[in-house]
Amino acid sequence: MKITLNPDAEVVKTIKEGLKNKDGFCPCKLGKLPENKCMCEEFKAQINDPSFEGFCHCRLYYKSK
Repeated sequence: MKITLNPDAEVVKTIKEGLKNKDGFCPCKLGKLPENKCMCEEFKAQINDPSFEGFCHCRLYYKSK
């Protein structure tokens, strides 16, 4: 398993700007809830799923098998 940033530099730049504007909370989620703090709980659960391979919700991170 390996976690990497999206290879698209524009996507990474946009998401990182959104994270900065929302104090580290996922810019793709509405609430500033603890479970939405980057790296969000949704992606952490996907990381723990051995069958999952793909991007997190906001497409900042990619999990490969």
